[in-house]
Amino acid sequence: MDLKFNQNEDHNKLSVADLRRKLAHVALGGGEKRIEKLHSQGKMTARERIEYVLDKDKNSIEIGAFAGEGMYQEHGGCPSGGVVVKIGYINNKQCIVVANDATVKAGAWFPITGKKNLRAQEISIENRLPIIYLVDSAGVYLPMQDEIFPDKEHFGRIFRNNAIMSSMGITQIAAVMGSCVAGGAYLPIMSDEAIIVDKTGSIFLAGSYLVKAAIGENIDNETLGGATTHSEISGVTDYKAKDDKDALDKIRNIIDKIGDYDKAGFSRNKAIKPLENPQDIYGIIPKNRTEQYDMKEIISRIVDANSFEEYKEGFGKTIITGYARIDGWAVGIVANQRKVVKTKKGELQFGGVIYSDSADKATRFISNCNQKKIPLLFLQDVTGFMVGSKSEHGGIIKDGAKMVNAVSNSVVPKFTVVIGNSYGAGNYAMCGKAYDPRLIFAWPSAELAVMGGSQAAKVLLQIETASLKKKGEEITKEKEEELFNKIKSKYDEQVSPYYAAARLWTDAIIDPLDTRKWISMGIEAANHAPIEKQFNLGVIQT
Repeated sequence: MDLKFNQNEDHNKLSVADLRRKLAHVALGGGEKRIEKLHSQGKMTARERIEYVLDKDKNSIEIGAFAGEGMYQEHGGCPSGGVVVKIGYINNKQCIVVANDATVKAGAWFPITGKKNLRAQEISIENRLPIIYLVDSAGVYLPMQDEIFPDKEHFGRIFRNNAIMSSMGITQIAAVMGSCVAGGAYLPIMSDEAIIVDKTGSIFLAGSYLVKAAIGENIDNETLGGATTHSEISGVTDYKAKDDKDALDKIRNIIDKIGDYDKAGFSRNKAIKPLENPQDIYGIIPKNRTEQYDMKEIISRIVDANSFEEYKEGFGKTIITGYARIDGWAVGIVANQRKVVKTKKGELQFGGVIYSDSADKATRFISNCNQKKIPLLFLQDVTGFMVGSKSEHGGIIKDGAKMVNAVSNSVVPKFTVVIGNSYGAGNYAMCGKAYDPRLIFAWPSAELAVMGGSQAAKVLLQIETASLKKKGEEITKEKEEELFNKIKSKYDEQVSPYYAAARLWTDAIIDPLDTRKWISMGIEAANHAPIEKQFNLGVIQT
């Protein structure tokens, strides 16, 4: 291996090691002292509950581990958004599990908590996946109630989704393993079946203090809404469990009896390992994001050996399209080519830029995959669409619009991996979060922004200096450099994959070597939901 490969490898392995450290820290939730307090109450943590209920010998993936990262610091932070979400298997049936983390503000709902819960329900709805709620929450975080209570994407939408999912026949099971108060009390009761843990679980619209204040009644919380009350008097819950493990065992027993599901019918063969060593990815992805590399080298380390069949190889070379298999599943790949390529006319095209011919090719390929019922995989490392008079006169806007149209109207499931740059309209055309990928996740090498840090900082610097000059300030070269560095530093923080993951613009940041697992589990989930719509591009300019 050459020196450049070794330098890249060192850099990317350090990035993955940093990712693992961050994940380990996030997994502590509200901290070790609060975990100990939970254990002293005879309760398991959210992560312990999920680990117990999921099959031990099967893969699982976590959604939104970095949700809330660096946010709400004035309120003490909200690690993982105060809720843990995983897709895994219960008695060999793929499910999504949502568990409130009571070590984070007693499981209270911050704005990002609501967004993350809604994302979990969205995944369940799109893929018809059974969903398990492990409830242990103090309800809405009152200091921020105006940002979580009334809007369409706020707390109340959860219960609306409960009702919609029930009408769709999606299995919902809730276990009340701690507090379940006020509006939150509706979630378990709007599920198909509800379990409550004796002595630690409670459900009521108002606790004993509020009842006393509102109507003058003296009553303790256990009598008001404990397990015995709701299992033997009100009939609100269906099962009483003696402790957390008993409740989780009941969930496993219920899931075990669920019948098979109607399948979408996506093609799957026996899985074959990639032809090239996936470990090489660390050495291929450049340390310096402006450097070139061949995206085909990445593809050959993700797909099953000898399965890649490239579509229109000699045309529109800044986007690679082709059919392949990943862990046996058939996929259609749309990937940005990051090296400079030469057209048939001998012209050079910049890597990572979408040209008219590339957009035209991608549109046709996406249409083909929809016709053949093949899930789409987008590999993003894109700086945007080509600009300049030649591109404008050639109709780049029209060709870009056709590609965006095809992505928007695609009826087969889409999956997006942000490998490097994800800038501007390139993010949209390559199926960014706004275009409903079933899963979207990033490598540590990713950046998401309107444009790159240096370019953005230069634009913002021009605006800032012009404003200061209008106020009569003299801008020296040193002052200009200071302003540039300040602006770029702030912008660089915002383009970080962790900034995007904190806001759920992506579902996760992963080790590149886990890509095959994520895609395979994602397509398996999507196979639960038969395609009910026809692919139709609507009106497009040709």
